[in-house]
Amino acid sequence: MNWTSVNFDWNHIRAFLVTAEEGTLSAAAKSLGLTQPTLSRQVCALEAELSLMLFERVGQRLVLTSSGLELLAHAREMGNAALGLSLAATGQSQQIEGSVIISASELTAAYMLPKIIAKLRREEPRIEIEVVVTNEASDLKRREADIAIRSFHPKQNDLIAKKLGEEVIWFYGTLEYLDQLPPITEYSELKELQIIGFDRSNSVIDLLNKQGWKLSKDNFSLLTSCQLLQLALCKEGQGVIFFPEQMGDQEPSLVRAFEHLGPIMRLPIWLVCHQELRTSRRVRRVFDFIATEFQEYW
Repeated sequence: MNWTSVNFDWNHIRAFLVTAEEGTLSAAAKSLGLTQPTLSRQVCALEAELSLMLFERVGQRLVLTSSGLELLAHAREMGNAALGLSLAATGQSQQIEGSVIISASELTAAYMLPKIIAKLRREEPRIEIEVVVTNEASDLKRREADIAIRSFHPKQNDLIAKKLGEEVIWFYGTLEYLDQLPPITEYSELKELQIIGFDRSNSVIDLLNKQGWKLSKDNFSLLTSCQLLQLALCKEGQGVIFFPEQMGDQEPSLVRAFEHLGPIMRLPIWLVCHQELRTSRRVRRVFDFIATEFQEYW
């Protein structure tokens, strides 16, 4: 390889790539943990090194020039290669210290992780824990997290998954709200039910109606993707929510609704990490610790 032909700083490529993906210098600087002036200097330095103009400013955003667009695919390849190297290096670490990032949903983070993390920190005080709370799937291959707790099995071959158990989902509501409803003996009698939903899609309606329910969008007049807000609204008597029994049974102000009809659904819970990270002692320690501690919930 002719290394003399590489006439730019590789760090400047990272600055260019993140700026292109984030769209603004402020967002890119925040993502990289840099100041905006520092990031701006790195992007300008790359433009000088390559003798190319990579961005044009349009309002508050930066738009790639044609030259920038041509280079973006190559920069992404370099970014992916750097992530791969980082994964491999982390996997070789044999020290039980350092940072481990865990991705979990709002409910899992709020109800299950606090005691587990507290116990882990007592046993492994040199491991730094960061929890990414999101109801979306974190991309483990892009290092958005080291370990994820999910309700679906990963499809990628380079991810390792261990089934932790199964969440049994019921409707939960307050006694005051449920007492307002007429006696219900079958699914088709739930037309007056208000369900605090996630979004405006029909996926939940279609799923339940296939089980014999008779629901429409009229049953979902209150929506929020924030599960903790759903819980708070439910406690205010605004309707029922989908809630795992391991968590819902801990809430003294809520009860299972229509228990005689059985649970709404059952969701498998998986613990997932990248296979490269499985060879890291600290990641393996956290992975195995979570797997063991979760057994208390099933």
